Formats: sequence, C-alpha cells, structure tokens
Amino acid sequence: MTSSSAFPSPSASPLAPYGWDDAWAEAFAPHLSRGLLPARVIRVDRGQCDVATADGVLRADTAFVTPHDPMKVVCTGDWVAVDPAGRPRYVRECLPRRTAFVRSTSSKRSEGQILAANVDHAVVAVSLAVELDLGRVERFLALAWESGAQPVVVLTKADLVPAPATLGHLVQDVEAAAPGVPVLTVSAATGEGLDVLAAVLSGGTAVLLGQSGAGKSTLANALLGEDAMEVQATRDMDGKGRHTTTTRNLLVLPGGGVLIDTPGLRGVGLWDAETGVGQVFAEIEDLAADCRFQDCAHLAEPGCAVLDAVDSGALPGRRLDSYRKLIRENQWIVAKTDARLRAEIRRDWKRKGAEGRAAMEAKRGRR
Repeated sequence: MTSSSAFPSPSASPLAPYGWDDAWAEAFAPHLSRGLLPARVIRVDRGQCDVATADGVLRADTAFVTPHDPMKVVCTGDWVAVDPAGRPRYVRECLPRRTAFVRSTSSKRSEGQILAANVDHAVVAVSLAVELDLGRVERFLALAWESGAQPVVVLTKADLVPAPATLGHLVQDVEAAAPGVPVLTVSAATGEGLDVLAAVLSGGTAVLLGQSGAGKSTLANALLGEDAMEVQATRDMDGKGRHTTTTRNLLVLPGGGVLIDTPGLRGVGLWDAETGVGQVFAEIEDLAADCRFQDCAHLAEPGCAVLDAVDSGALPGRRLDSYRKLIRENQWIVAKTDARLRAEIRRDWKRKGAEGRAAMEAKRGRR
C-alpha cells in the first residue's frame, strides 16, 4: 500500500503555492493509496473543471461527484482527487471543506449557492466612487463571518476621494459598521495600500467579493501584477459595471497566497447566517443581554436595553434597522426548510398581532 510519504512533503510540493499543507496531505492519504492525484479546483464550467495538479493544470469531468444537493457540487477552491490518466480525466472525490462562502439563490426554491470553498479571508470590495451602502457591507460581512473565513473590507478607488478628511470619515463609517474587521483603503491606479493588502492575503486563500463596478477585477490585476482579468469601464451615472468576470477563478498571487475572483453580485441573500449576523452586530447582541425580557424583539418592549441605547444616541438607529432586517430575512430563509421554525414564527406573529390589537383597544378605551 502506498503511504502519504510517497508524495512530496507539502512545503516541497508543486501544489504548495495553491495552499497544499500537512492537513490536506493527511486528508488525502486514503485517496493516494488508490493511485489518485491531489488537485485544487481553479475553475468550474458546466460539469467540467480546471484543476491544478503537481503535473500542471488539467481538465477534469465532475460527473462522478455531481450530487443532487447544490451545496455539495464541486466549487472553485475545493481540493479533489482526480484520475492519474485518461481522457477525459474524472474527479473521483472531494475532500471535506474547511470553510465555504454560501449565499441563497435567487430562485424560489430553498437552495444555497456555494461561491468559494476553503477560504481563509473574505475580501469585501467597496467602491469609494459611489455613495456608501453600509447595509450592503453588513450583509456581505454576515455571510463572510458565517463562512468561517476572516472578513476584510477593502475600500477601492481611494484616489477618487479628493479630500483626506472625507476619506477619513468614510473609513470611520465603515469601521463602525464592521466591528472587529480590518478596513483597508487601496487604489489600483496609484498603488496606494496594495502592499498592505498583499501582505494580509499572503498567508492563505482569499475570495474577492462585491458588486459590479466595485473594482474587483482591477484590484485582482494589480495584486497579480498583470492583466489576468478583463476590465470594463463603469457607468458614470451610478458607478456600476457589467459582469466582466463571469466565472470564479483561483489565481496564485506572486507575493504568496491565492485569490478567488468572483463575478459581481447583484443579490446577496443570506443563507442560515444567524451566527454571522450576530458577529456583525456584536454590540446589539451585547446590549440585548441586559433587556428585561429574554425574547425581547427590540421593537417597543419595556426595559429594552437596545432601544434605550438608541434613545441615548449610543447606538445608531440605522444599525438597529439593519440588524432587524437581516434577522427577519435569515429567519425566513431558514424557515423555508424548517417546519418547526415556521410554526414558531406563525405563533409569534399571532401573539404580536394580538398584543397590538389589545394595545389599540386600550388606547380607545382611554379616549
């Protein structure tokens, strides 16, 4: 039987630049004994994928690992076991993922879509060429925290902000919406901040996320030092661009680490991201611990520490509105596949409706 020692040590392997390490080598050992080759998926396209192996980039078919569950399909960033030879080659196994960035699909079915697998950093690109949408930043961050990756917010096109004071205020606004998350400003045009970002990303795998026009492909090219990704101009009216990136591509960075570039995302639906939402709004979760009622909804309940913080100015009302919105959305998406939760939500709606009617009747009685 072939042991894992028959394969080069992780540090000496040609796969090391793609993130191959001791833990992946250990996980792959059973497949190595079957004569299969380790590979990392760098691109997926209609049932086939490009994979990086010790022998170079190969094309492989995913027919043997295409389940009915969309959460288990082969994704960019996966580590897989492929046939050593043959035409076509086949992906035979997919190694268990360490992390996965998942959003809900735009369809009415209860499905999630995996955007990237085995990611260490989730880089949320936000353009400074248009008005900041802090609610969207918080949405991206909730999914990033839920994935198991470390979020990083990158404010792109910093050269388009004329006044340093204005840039400082914008950074402060984002930092307030992203507690515990590094917020970096960069300019691909001038090179400002690129060295800091490259250093952050050098230690693992990063996925680049954001809307069309956020400057993701331009940023990817700047980090790569070459025009690997196609770039198109954004519209002057709203700063949005067309989807120049149509697939998710895994790219090796010259300074170390790998980057998964993704198409611009118009919709970023939550997918069972309760923990992620809690981390984005950690200050609200901390305040809620002091509410009089354990199940306080922070709407109009007496003794609500969250509402008291809003009244005193300690908590911005915008943050609470955004928190409520994401909590409701997350409950709705989870309830689509959880009958018990659906029943609980219906009971809660009825209880709140009854309380509202009782309050109105009491008000009429006082008149």
